[in-house]
Amino acid sequence: MEAFYYLVFGALSAVVFGVELSKSTKDRINTSPAFNSFKNNYLVVYSLMMAGDWLQGPYVYFLYTTYGFGKGEIGQLFIAGFGSSMLFGTIVGSLADKQGRRRACVTYCITYILSCITKHSPQYRVLMIGRVLGGIATSLLFSSFESWLVAEHNKRGFEQQWLSLTFSKAIFLGNGLVAIVAGLFGNFLVDTFQLGPVAPFDAAACFLAIGMAVILSSWTENYGDPSENKDLLAQFKGAAVAIASDEKIALLGAIQSLFEGSMYTFVFLWTPALSPNDEEIPHGFIFATFMLASMLGSSIASRLMARSSPRVESYMQIVFLVSSVSLMLPIVTSFLIAPSKVKGGGGISFSGCLQMLGFCTFEACVGIFWPSIMKMRSQYIPEEARSTIMNFFRIPLNIFVCIVLYNTRCTGLILQLVKTNLIGIHLQHDQPVNAFPITVMFGMCSIFLVVASILQRRLLVIAEKPIKMERLPADLCLKIFCWLDHQNLATAQQVCKKWNFLASDNKLWSNLFKERWGEDRAAFYEPDGSKSWKDVYEVQDRGDRVGLGLKIIREGGDYYLVHQGEIHQYLGSRRQRKGTDSCPLNSKGKLVGDESLKEEKPSHGILDQMLFFIGDLEVASTDAKRGRVR
Repeated sequence: MEAFYYLVFGALSAVVFGVELSKSTKDRINTSPAFNSFKNNYLVVYSLMMAGDWLQGPYVYFLYTTYGFGKGEIGQLFIAGFGSSMLFGTIVGSLADKQGRRRACVTYCITYILSCITKHSPQYRVLMIGRVLGGIATSLLFSSFESWLVAEHNKRGFEQQWLSLTFSKAIFLGNGLVAIVAGLFGNFLVDTFQLGPVAPFDAAACFLAIGMAVILSSWTENYGDPSENKDLLAQFKGAAVAIASDEKIALLGAIQSLFEGSMYTFVFLWTPALSPNDEEIPHGFIFATFMLASMLGSSIASRLMARSSPRVESYMQIVFLVSSVSLMLPIVTSFLIAPSKVKGGGGISFSGCLQMLGFCTFEACVGIFWPSIMKMRSQYIPEEARSTIMNFFRIPLNIFVCIVLYNTRCTGLILQLVKTNLIGIHLQHDQPVNAFPITVMFGMCSIFLVVASILQRRLLVIAEKPIKMERLPADLCLKIFCWLDHQNLATAQQVCKKWNFLASDNKLWSNLFKERWGEDRAAFYEPDGSKSWKDVYEVQDRGDRVGLGLKIIREGGDYYLVHQGEIHQYLGSRRQRKGTDSCPLNSKGKLVGDESLKEEKPSHGILDQMLFFIGDLEVASTDAKRGRVR
């Protein structure tokens, strides 16, 4: 059966090579030299960060056993890592929005380097500190780097579609090629050069240090919400409100949690699924095959995202369904193929071969999932709370993993984590004590993925609503807008970008002005080159509402000084936070001048209260006059 492994690996290699070489102009995105330089810089850093992570994986459990710890103590160390990622990692990762994403990426490097250093100590407490640091670093790895990339990409004015190219290449390299090379390099350090089980951690620290140097020398800082007065609790509340109030964000978080939960369960179960009777299987070679399948998936994702159709929200429905079917294979084979009764020894069974093909399909879906979910996160998660919300999404996953580890009592299960890396550590171990049969666990994963597909369908329906509006012909939209009054026309501008542009049409607002005030006044107030008919309409409407004299008015929660219907100065707001300046604005909402801005003092003193009172009184008297007219 050894030929089967080489056949699968060779076939996948040929397909990946063919897919990369056969990309047509439709499958490639035309970019600029500036973007290519920016993208390559990020890919170098991301690959170094992932190399530092992948190098450690195969040797964590092995290192703990060489220090003489039992399975129970090792299990506590692993649970501490996931628990710290859930608790401390969420807090530290969320600070990236306020303190800066570049700073958070540097913190990841420092934290993970310290975690690597603790591996030199055989003391349990020191190793526990290292696991806590490692959990915090994991949260930073999966939130801060992506947040920095999205913000910096937008800040530099690159096209939004180019972002998908960076995502797909990052997964292709960092989660595929780097994983294989890092595993081989770690094996050379430990087995070939006989440097001991700590050597991969020292190598990881070196890669992280190099990456940190690149970050410090070439990355600029960006923030989510740099407000000085927004504490961490308010930041968490804001992120929770964003998730609860926007169905797209909530759906995205649920989809991510369901898929990642299935993925981590698969990580725990693929070894006992392929060798239920302790058959001898090459764990490292199988893992390399899985990573090759993941590279194929990321290559397919880059093709899909390079085209305008199908949308990410559309094809991900199919990806989740294919993933669900692939994880159903262990259940199907258990019913259709009689299990082998031979215990120990021998090669992989026929049912194991079928399952491995299904698992490769699942890994290809994983390769499609990561760049696609990154693309959707860049579209739907608000910039000011990106890192915070992304860390919120990982809380259910960390809870799920901790529950699984606790229920299995870590008997042999931790070894499965080790064997999912490229180099398997061949130790004698007991069979994992699972709370449920393996077929039940795979069935649960399949159900999770079906639910994810249903939620993805819902996300597609919501996401396509404004798109359908944008597909309406411009002539038809203008005909519809001609029947709207000024309030509904202003509302139409908020539907989509196309409607925002069309609803600002000068002819529409000119007709509205003429219908309300007549041809003569329209000829008298015809705007000059610096103003539009919409601006003129707003001034005349405000003059009708509040009068033409010098007045203080309130619009919403903001107060303005108005003369002849035109805003001359912004006076402040009752909603104004402490420590923010009151900025004088002109009629278009722009700053009047730097000198006047410097003279403004951020206070709500007696003068402010008097001005606000006058504005409230003006609004009340205007409403009373309207009531008498009616």
